[in-house]
Amino acid sequence: MLTEAQVAQYHEDGYVIPDFRLSDDVLESIRRDHDQLLARNPDFRDYCPALLAHDLGFLEYARNGEILDMVSQVIGPDIILWNMSFFAKPAGNGKETPWHQDGEYWPIRPLATCTVWVAIDNATPKNGCLRIMPGSHKDQRLRPHETNPDPNFTLNQEIDKGEYDEAKAVDLVLEAGQISLHDVYLVHGSAANSSAKSRRGMTLRLMPTTSVFDRDFAAEKSRDLGVIDHGERSIFLLRGVDRSGENDLQVRN
Repeated sequence: MLTEAQVAQYHEDGYVIPDFRLSDDVLESIRRDHDQLLARNPDFRDYCPALLAHDLGFLEYARNGEILDMVSQVIGPDIILWNMSFFAKPAGNGKETPWHQDGEYWPIRPLATCTVWVAIDNATPKNGCLRIMPGSHKDQRLRPHETNPDPNFTLNQEIDKGEYDEAKAVDLVLEAGQISLHDVYLVHGSAANSSAKSRRGMTLRLMPTTSVFDRDFAAEKSRDLGVIDHGERSIFLLRGVDRSGENDLQVRN
């Protein structure tokens, strides 16, 4: 479980690195599954935005009880997994992720998601670890984004440069197996990887059931921003009940 101080940090800074680590066996299993995914879908070498649409087996990693216990401390006990993704920065030419807020892409109303970022390799400034702007979530505001189709970016939406001060960025250095939690409004990104070591990260997107996964709005986002249509995916109730009563769920016990 998160300590009181760690829960307070999550709400104050928008992120926290818990005292937790996946076992070596689980890490090796994720790596094998990712290798198999890439063998079937080589286009995902940099980014797979919808893991479960291509391999439902990754769902088992999201059912980790210790991780769900920590997430429940920051978003409540009723939890929906609405997506998983894989950000892989291959050694030598891993792509940059521009400064953005996750909520710019996501069809959640009201907007609320805790992202669990799982380090599959050591993540350092040299190989493109996550970088965040502490406290940038606190006003619960989506900043203006612009479409940037740079082929060297993993995502095509970038926050206007006047909306952040890069000098205040913090590197989230993680060892393989460690995780971080961050808020849906937190401004973050990551540099390209030109090092000799890969930097793979798997994300779990978890929302409280008081929010609604709006499939119609997802289709609008897809058309307007030229991004994947999240409305096509299955969403899974991992804990509790659907407090909104409006989510089209698959239940996992």
